[in-house]
Amino acid sequence: MSYKIIILDEAKVDYRKSFQWYNDINPKLASRFYLSFKENISILRKNPLHFQIRYDDVRVIMLTTFPYLIHYTINKEKIIIKAIYHSSRDSELSVF
Repeated sequence: MSYKIIILDEAKVDYRKSFQWYNDINPKLASRFYLSFKENISILRKNPLHFQIRYDDVRVIMLTTFPYLIHYTINKEKIIIKAIYHSSRDSELSVF
């Protein structure tokens, strides 16, 4: 089963800030970040139940080559991405 991906506005902001940070360092690095994100979204779409629940009903998948976690929930056939969060940032997420 393939799930529909919904990315909340807060998560889009997280992604854009992270992408821009890497782009400011080196555009090739930003491109690698983008590809890693897309690859993990593809994995997530195919098998979202594979990843552990970290708190409440929120699951987490880590990007393969970057220290970012995608926080998401599953609602029927939808994956709702709530945050894209650097693993060493303060753990208080405002969206939860």
